[in-house]
Amino acid sequence: MTRTLLVAPGQRGALPTIRDAIDNSDGDTVISIAPGEYAEELVLERRNIVLKARDPGTVTLLPPSGDQPTLTLTGGSLELHGLAVKCVDHPAIRVSGGKLKLTDVEASSSFAAVIMVGDGGSLDLRTSKILGGQYGIIVEDADGVVDTCEIRDIADDAVILRLGAQVALRNLTIAGCGFRGVYMYQAGTSSVERCDISQTGDAGIAVADQTSPSIVECWVHDTQGVGITVGRGCGGVIEDCRVENTADPGVQIAEGARTEIREGASRAGKAAVGATVARSNQQDLAQVDKLLADLDNMVGLDGVKDEVRALIDEIQVNEWRRSEGLSVDAVSNHLVFAGAPGTGKTTVARIYGGLLKALGILPNGNFKEVSRRDLVGQYIGHTAEKAASAFDEARGGVMFIDEAYTLARSSGSGADFGQEAIDTLVKLMEDHRDEVAVIVAGYTKEMVDFLDTNPGLASRFAKTLTFENYSPEQLVKISQFVAKSADYVLGADVEIALLEWFGQIDRDANFGNAREARKLLERMRKSQSTRLRGLGSRPTRDDLRTLTLEDLLHAISGAS
Repeated sequence: MTRTLLVAPGQRGALPTIRDAIDNSDGDTVISIAPGEYAEELVLERRNIVLKARDPGTVTLLPPSGDQPTLTLTGGSLELHGLAVKCVDHPAIRVSGGKLKLTDVEASSSFAAVIMVGDGGSLDLRTSKILGGQYGIIVEDADGVVDTCEIRDIADDAVILRLGAQVALRNLTIAGCGFRGVYMYQAGTSSVERCDISQTGDAGIAVADQTSPSIVECWVHDTQGVGITVGRGCGGVIEDCRVENTADPGVQIAEGARTEIREGASRAGKAAVGATVARSNQQDLAQVDKLLADLDNMVGLDGVKDEVRALIDEIQVNEWRRSEGLSVDAVSNHLVFAGAPGTGKTTVARIYGGLLKALGILPNGNFKEVSRRDLVGQYIGHTAEKAASAFDEARGGVMFIDEAYTLARSSGSGADFGQEAIDTLVKLMEDHRDEVAVIVAGYTKEMVDFLDTNPGLASRFAKTLTFENYSPEQLVKISQFVAKSADYVLGADVEIALLEWFGQIDRDANFGNAREARKLLERMRKSQSTRLRGLGSRPTRDDLRTLTLEDLLHAISGAS
């Protein structure tokens, strides 16, 4: 029978460390881990352990020192779900003769292979990310499956299958490698299927030394070396692949190789491949309808609603085209929201992120709001680091930059670190356009000036959505909604008085739209409290719920 143990430092009834939970395990054990960073020596020998984040994406495993891997498995089995595993000078995860299964894991190591599996072990890696490392994944004398994963920013080879490895690579996105994307030697009949491999310093896929792989429906593009190279004595098949913008020849078969090429290796118009596309098949159309209904229920913003619906329609049609094998132009999910404060930009951005997740375009739809202070550093080199870190935290969802135009304003210290942040974001938005939707927001005129600060900035955004000021009638509706959500009602003649008040407010640069309504309702609530306290008796339930004309007049007089 499987036992579950909870690790939560400082919580009564829970174990303080993962090591304690492992030592207390007996047979098959699931260890549920509370949010936090855990720097522990985790060496497992002949154990059957499942490590699971209680809240996915909130747990990070680190080595206690720089002289060992973060996780070492010898025999037995280890499963990881929803965790991050980081290391520096050694592999993040090393397996010798054991069974390793990872789902929704993010792993990295600066100066070593991120994951190493050998000595008859096995690897089952799905819906995960390998980010950074000397090598991404090395499998030797072991078997496995790597499916629907992203491997990026690797110093050398992204995947090495060697010396008896037998591995199926499916639906991978491999990009940004210093040497090769996939390198196979003495790797039997391993396979590479429906993978997107790009931005490699040498070949996209290199096959050598008696390996006979199946390379099927892959897209190899934008590589410094040839797209696919096969060495003497190798066999296998290259079937229905696209090889574009690589060194010549796109596919290089050495004399003496037995590899068969089917249907050509440079065929355009094929369906998209890779990890993002594999995930995009999982659509939640019921959630799409719900989010669009939430959008429709917002007061005003008719033009914005139409624009968002048009974007969603285009995304949906593109997904249908992909499923039929038709070509689809690259579409940016980045947007500009222009308009005064309090016009619903943040709310619409959250809905938009949810829609992209429901349509399978973004993995999680998380929403990260940042401003200048989150992106701009205090010294040379600090800004690029901060901007990249904030961007990385937003991966899989929406990065919302409010008052983005402030990045283009000098701090007065002489160094223009805001411009450095803009330049960093421009590159990141292009390199990772399928992973993050960046939304920049601010006043209309200032956003026009902001887009002129970098020659490539404007082209990164699909569209500008303009948020108009709310009319007096719309502000009254917002006031009613705010009151109702806080369990208040507006008394007789209050709505008429509100309409008159909102109609005479100066709509200068400081006008806050919905914020004005919320602030006024808050002052009315305080006025009501003063009035009810002065009654000399306990107010009725209706008294407690009703905001009167007297409350409004008192709130207005206090604001003027």
